[in-house]
Amino acid sequence: MGKKVMLVTGASRGIGAAIALLAGQSGYRVGVNYLRSEAAAHAVVQQIRDGGAEAVALQADVGQLAQVERMFAELDAAFGQLDVLVNNAGVLANFRVDAVDESNVADMFRANVFSMYFCSREAVRRMSTAHGGRGGAIVNMSSVAARLGGLGGGAAYAASKGAIDSFNLALAKEVGTEGIRVNAIRPGLISTDMHEVHGGIAKMEQMARTAVPLGRAGSAAEVAQVALWLASEAASYVHGTVVDVAGGR
Repeated sequence: MGKKVMLVTGASRGIGAAIALLAGQSGYRVGVNYLRSEAAAHAVVQQIRDGGAEAVALQADVGQLAQVERMFAELDAAFGQLDVLVNNAGVLANFRVDAVDESNVADMFRANVFSMYFCSREAVRRMSTAHGGRGGAIVNMSSVAARLGGLGGGAAYAASKGAIDSFNLALAKEVGTEGIRVNAIRPGLISTDMHEVHGGIAKMEQMARTAVPLGRAGSAAEVAQVALWLASEAASYVHGTVVDVAGGR
């Protein structure tokens, strides 16, 4: 059997990029999904290749089923059998419940929740022993917002991440006997540009000094370490769980 294949959605920057880079360093062949940030995604791919591993950039809106199907077909053509899916793609938004309309809340759930269903569907069809696959692992990216309610204006975001926690456990029950382990990560305050909608990284890091028991924000690399562990055989009996990477928050 050749090197294992990992697909990371939303991997052009932040946590997704850190996971993709560490996957390459760990010997995976890596699919780097992106939506609009083509140059950033290709930079991640080149960095992986510079380290001696294989990688391919895969453009797709993972909230759209047809685009997910195309992306997985492109990954099949590039690398063959999938071993690990990291459902990392998602968006952060800032709007109160009294500002909800048919588009903003729908866009949030399509990006954060529907994407998990669509990508997991294609991954299960490839990895499940019931479909003739050899097994694998799925890692879903949640957030501590699922249990803390998020920051101001974050009700829709928090609700979408709560849905991911439930989906994670349900999927684990569905496919555990088919060779697929399913787990999730709940990052806390992590230094990435995703926080621009809440005032930017500097404001978030200032808040972390008092809100986080460790007294600091986390890094994307620290989340990536947990994702790679959950995908590995070192976590062979870890299934249906959610790991907080939140500095005690």
